[in-house]
Amino acid sequence: MGRFARIIAACCVWLWLGAQAADKPPVLIGLDAEFGVADSLSGQAVEQGLRIAMAQINAAGGVLGGRPLQLEVRDHAGLPARGIRNLREFANLPDLVAVFGARFSPVIIEEMPVIKETQTLFMATWSSADPIVENGMEPNYVFRLSLFDKIIMARMMQEAADLRAYRVGLLLSNTGWGRSAQAAAESWAAAHPEVKIVHATWANRRDTTMAPQYRALLDAGAQVVVAVINDDLGAILIRELAALPRDQRRTVLSHWGVTGGDFAKQAGPALNKVDFRIIQSFSFFRAKSDVARGFFATARTLYGWNAPDDIAAPVGVAHAFDLMHILARAIDLAGSTDRAQVRDALERVRDYHGLVKFYERPFAPRRHEALDASDILMTRIRDDGVIVPLEDRRQAGRQK
Repeated sequence: MGRFARIIAACCVWLWLGAQAADKPPVLIGLDAEFGVADSLSGQAVEQGLRIAMAQINAAGGVLGGRPLQLEVRDHAGLPARGIRNLREFANLPDLVAVFGARFSPVIIEEMPVIKETQTLFMATWSSADPIVENGMEPNYVFRLSLFDKIIMARMMQEAADLRAYRVGLLLSNTGWGRSAQAAAESWAAAHPEVKIVHATWANRRDTTMAPQYRALLDAGAQVVVAVINDDLGAILIRELAALPRDQRRTVLSHWGVTGGDFAKQAGPALNKVDFRIIQSFSFFRAKSDVARGFFATARTLYGWNAPDDIAAPVGVAHAFDLMHILARAIDLAGSTDRAQVRDALERVRDYHGLVKFYERPFAPRRHEALDASDILMTRIRDDGVIVPLEDRRQAGRQK
């Protein structure tokens, strides 16, 4: 189906849905994400996952007896002040139930006081910093369907040990996200004295080289690098590593921030010269369920996606898709758009078969994390830029 035909088909679907619910006001869902950040794909991925889920929910009758879901989108451009402004705007919208966020933990951490003050439901789909959920709120208005730093860093540190690389160097974003990751890594290392963090070095958003940081890790005796940086800095690191003699290149175990942008394009051919492994929670290559087939049927109409290869930032799409379906169930359980009632209902949702996994109980009163360590997998980036599970890295060509 051509792009124009897909647009026409999507419009017909939405016009039909609108006609069915013309007499019922929409239930609003907010999205505050980093659309204005150069080369970032994470906000777009979360939006795509939300729109695919909403299309399915609305086609099945919407929520609350026929009210359609409607997405309201704002761009914080990676700037906390703009994110705070967006959150206040969302909080004042009648019938807005919840706000979804994307990848940028530092922005979301700065938004926490506003979320607490306004009691706005916040749905975290990609941001991993531990303080986002461990925020001290009573009751807690933040729910996360994403990996988080405690389990991510534990897995990467264990991966280093499995490689017999017991001297670990940390390359960290100089943000709240990086500090959260450092604390998690140090906590794990304290319980596993056979693995030592030999040095931690910091990267700033506008750095143009990672050479000084990497050299500091080498000089400290690092046998492996655990990197907690985003795609732009990650690409710089890979290009500079590839230019070094082979005996100076270390395996890089990377947090998933690099997958939120066009990392493979930015890194270029250098990516093939570095052993670069990335944390993920999900791969569409392993999604064989009826839910996955339904997902692709809707995604094909809205975005022309036919296969895993077509999805640039899979975790953002999958997490948003599952979390939107869970939220819709909570809205119906609450029988209302009242945020406090929906918040309570989110802790009562049961037995949802999602893309990422089957959620027996996604959330509970003392557990607002839907994923756990068992959901982690290690991946590589294939020659064509597609993210594949580590053991599936020899897959070649597009899979249609």
